[in-house]
Amino acid sequence: MRVLVLGSGAREHAIVRSLLAEDGVEHVVAAPGNPGIAAAGAECRDHDLADIAGVAELAVGVQADLVVVGPEAPLVAGVADAVRAAGIPCFGPSAPAARLEASKAFAKEVMAAAGVATARPVVCDDLGAVEAALDELGTPHVVKDDGLAGGKGVVVTDDRETALRHARACLSQPRGRVVVEEYLDGPEVSVFCVCDGRDVVALAPAQDFKRLRDGGLGPNTGGMGAYSPLPWLLDGFVEEVVETVARPVLVEMDRRGTPFTGILYCGLALTDAGVRVVEFNVRLGDPEAQVVLARLRTPLAPLLLAAAQGRLAEHVRVLGGLVESADAAVGVVVAAPGYPEQPRTGDAVLGLEDVAAVPGAHVLHAGTALDDDGHVRTAGGRVLTVVGTGPDVATARERAYEAVEKVHVPGGQLRLDVAAGV
Repeated sequence: MRVLVLGSGAREHAIVRSLLAEDGVEHVVAAPGNPGIAAAGAECRDHDLADIAGVAELAVGVQADLVVVGPEAPLVAGVADAVRAAGIPCFGPSAPAARLEASKAFAKEVMAAAGVATARPVVCDDLGAVEAALDELGTPHVVKDDGLAGGKGVVVTDDRETALRHARACLSQPRGRVVVEEYLDGPEVSVFCVCDGRDVVALAPAQDFKRLRDGGLGPNTGGMGAYSPLPWLLDGFVEEVVETVARPVLVEMDRRGTPFTGILYCGLALTDAGVRVVEFNVRLGDPEAQVVLARLRTPLAPLLLAAAQGRLAEHVRVLGGLVESADAAVGVVVAAPGYPEQPRTGDAVLGLEDVAAVPGAHVLHAGTALDDDGHVRTAGGRVLTVVGTGPDVATARERAYEAVEKVHVPGGQLRLDVAAGV
């Protein structure tokens, strides 16, 4: 099988890493990819993912048997539709189905129609409505940009002025709109559901760490680390999520004439009142994908191809279910100085080759690039995800942080409490 993976981050590096380990995968092309993806053995093509027609042409040109879309923006722009129109199976939702991530208000509408429990929302088109919603819902204030924001469009704060400042920034954008929600207390869990429009199967749950600094302090980020499995989860949790969240949403999306094929990311809060949806995304999350895929033993390429071709249930039945390693995985993100507001780029990244000396550890590139001399330099906010695996979470965590110490990013930021005490 020849697979084209779209994207350039650590999530895509994790996908490529899994694909290259499979006997049935002949060749992997990544567009645009990154230095780590290239070093892993994939062919990287420097292609602008905003050029939707060009992506479809690329898929045809490389004779892809499957296209896997990593980031959300191309999905919202319709890349999956263009690839399918070219006759190539694509794992990723259509543009109309991708509205589940592109619009928080639309996702709330779908959840209401499907009977899925979530935080009570107030959709606001002006600052007056925001002020009224903040008064109505109380603290902590939860204010979300209605559109795509790269995982950083949410503010949770007790400070009213901070909430209003974020709302003003969102409303100032073209077609700006915000969703003010009631606060959901309780631990959060990420569950990725592989969907083919009718059927669904869930990958192992994970937990990520959104805030920049230890103890859940500092600004919200795209994610500073994650781990899987979650030993404290009750038995039957994943099955409950599939039956009460993912499957009803698939039924509702199909009823609307926009069947959902791809990853339905369910961000969940375990509240005293039960499981509640915090948000949906329409792709593998980052950094959770890095630990979930590190544990997946079921071959990824045929699983995603079966979903893209609408035969997921048959494929999983033949497999007898998905297989995940009993080992744990912990991922620690190393971010550039200044992230998330103004990340500094261009610094040399050193020590990458030393990670291999740590048993069960590997490094995934996110925001990196090669300079004219072929040296790796920082090129984005989150630079690397360092993953440790081991027989339990504590061992995996120890290995991840041992490997982090091998890598040097000048002024790099990381959390020291990922998976602490689990």
